[in-house]
Amino acid sequence: MAQASMTTITALLKELYEGRLQNQMENEKVVSKRIESTSRGVTETVGGKYVDFPIKVGRNSGVGSRFENEALPTAGSQRYNEVHVPLTTSYGVFRVTGHMMELAETNAQAFASGMQEEMDGLKEDSAYDYERQSVGTGTGLLATVTADGANTVTVDNIQYLFVGMVIDARVKVTGAISGADSREITAINKVTRVVTYSGADAAVVADGTVGLYREDNFVGANARELSGIEKIADDATLFHNVDPATEPVWQPSILANAGTNRPLAEGLMIQLVDDIRVNGGGNDVSVIFTGLGVRRAYFDLLVQQRRQVNTKEFAGGFTGLPFNHGKEIPIVDCLSLLPNRMIALSESKIKRYRNQDWHFGRGDGTILKWVSGFDAYQGFLKIHSEYGTNQRNAHGTLKDLIEG
Repeated sequence: MAQASMTTITALLKELYEGRLQNQMENEKVVSKRIESTSRGVTETVGGKYVDFPIKVGRNSGVGSRFENEALPTAGSQRYNEVHVPLTTSYGVFRVTGHMMELAETNAQAFASGMQEEMDGLKEDSAYDYERQSVGTGTGLLATVTADGANTVTVDNIQYLFVGMVIDARVKVTGAISGADSREITAINKVTRVVTYSGADAAVVADGTVGLYREDNFVGANARELSGIEKIADDATLFHNVDPATEPVWQPSILANAGTNRPLAEGLMIQLVDDIRVNGGGNDVSVIFTGLGVRRAYFDLLVQQRRQVNTKEFAGGFTGLPFNHGKEIPIVDCLSLLPNRMIALSESKIKRYRNQDWHFGRGDGTILKWVSGFDAYQGFLKIHSEYGTNQRNAHGTLKDLIEG
């Protein structure tokens, strides 16, 4: 790589890494891969990138029966709302030292090996967090604080936390800081769920109103994350600015047990899919996502019934345990999904909108930019995207399940 320059390195990064990283990041995760992606309806206006499409929120009331020569029913029409939703932007930022950059000219192979390590790590970390958001509620909540200690907090769940993660403790309603902000996690006790953080001790409110978030992902009651399937299949939150409390047709089906976990039963799964159908969502449920624990519970259920428990390959190359509801619906395990639940989706009614796939930020023509004041260079991957559904009652959630 004689006479290496920013131009040649930009070309190298673009040609050798960008396309491959796009494919790997799109294909390695479950939810973001399985749900159809589209750029249809994506627009760019002052203030950002948006997606526009209609959603159905009401039925035609112009239906009735009459005797001969009586007036016809009063004409009605389907009721629709127009959705104008901003796309969220997900980033993966990397930095390389000036010493590594010098290798591009003196030892091209060493430079390529070092860059490969950076790109592989960035791909893994960005794809994992994107999948977490894809199954989430859109709030960015990683865990709820249940107790406060000296440089520690106890949380209800450590699934999304790892040593080295930079987090904020914020009020879940307002996004206001509660004692600790921009703190690095230095230790996690998996048994007690005690999380140790860096810096001075902070007083964190521990009454269930405060949660842990990725640094600055939730500020001023404004979440910056994707609206994942947990939000889409939830009957208590606004989605696409439509309140399910005032528009019943916008309510997904929820089967819960008042917070008390109960054994998984095939009858509960059948009831969930039936409820979606009865509530006007159609008979189009095409996948049921679940975490590993509930997947094991379903496996055990099939074994108890002396049923075939081999995984099966479904359309698109996906594998999972089949669930029969007149047709075989795949039970697909998702490592990022929270425990004790199943989420049923009608995939024909949901899309992942994006203007393009993951790509390097290069607004100034280069991928690597000098970090002012340091012998280092920085670059980033990004994607503008958001999940949307035109029929929220076509989805549902089965909650409060004992894991296997």
